[in-house]
Order: sequence, then C-alpha cells, then structure tokens
Amino acid sequence: MQSRLALIISHATRAQRTWRALIGCVRGAAAIEFAVIGGVFSAMIVVSGDLGLAYYANMQVQTSAQVGAQYAVNHGFSTFDTTAISNAVVNATSTTGISATPAPVQFCGCPSGTTLSTAVCGTTCADGTGAGTYVRVSASRTHTVVVPYPWLPASYAQSATSTVRIK
Repeated sequence: MQSRLALIISHATRAQRTWRALIGCVRGAAAIEFAVIGGVFSAMIVVSGDLGLAYYANMQVQTSAQVGAQYAVNHGFSTFDTTAISNAVVNATSTTGISATPAPVQFCGCPSGTTLSTAVCGTTCADGTGAGTYVRVSASRTHTVVVPYPWLPASYAQSATSTVRIK
C-alpha cells in the first residue's frame, strides 16, 4: 500500500514539476504573439482596403454626376439630350456599374438662399428675377463589399445628384 501511495505521490510531483517547467517556458511565445497580432492586423488591412474601395467608388459616382451636369452646361438648353447626358455620366470614369438613374431632367426654378423651388418657365420669381432653366443629373451604382461584414449589408446603393443652371 505504501509503495502504491509513494508511486502516486511521485507521479503527482513529476506532473507538478513538468507543469511548472511549461509555465516558466517562454520558447515560442513570440511566434504565438505574432500569430495573434498578425491575424488582427491582416483583418484590419482587408477591412481598410474594402472600405477604401467603397469610398473611392462613391467619389466616382459623384464625379459622374458632375460630368453629366457639365455636359449639359457645355451643350446648352436648346439641345437638351438625355441620352447624351446619360452617356456622359456612364463614361465619365473607369468605375463599372454607374448609371444615370433617374434620367436627367430639365426644369425651371427660382433660387432662394440654398434651396431651389420649381417654377413655371417664363414666370417671375419672388426676388423679381425670371425663373431659370436647370438640369438635374443623377448617377447611381450598387456597391458590393469584398468580404461580408456583420455590421454592413452585402451590397448598398451609392448615388449622387448634381443640379446646374443652364439658362
């Protein structure tokens, strides 16, 4: 019985010594730290790149709307051509999937501070000036994220509108 008890105690002390040796061992700790931190940094780089691409694509949508409005200014109101303006929007940048939606519209309006209210063409505005002719050009695109995130939808709409006075 004593020999059995001595054997159990010797195994317990051997296990304790092995456990203490493992706890005090620092070999390989740098590799484990690098694996954890490297994984976190890699995930941060992927998320930053993906959101950066989305932000860049949104800037391209805004540029497309502005190019369409500039096309309308350059070609005047007498040759208002929604197809040509839409083509200018679509071909403004190298980003794919941009469309002129909704279609460009020509309307008359009266400016008041930072707002623009629609008016009948040829009428006089409240400030005494004549109603101006405006063009509203819109650009839109659906952006799909590269990696699915729990806090973002898999795809979402990007849109921009530009309104300019052409007469």
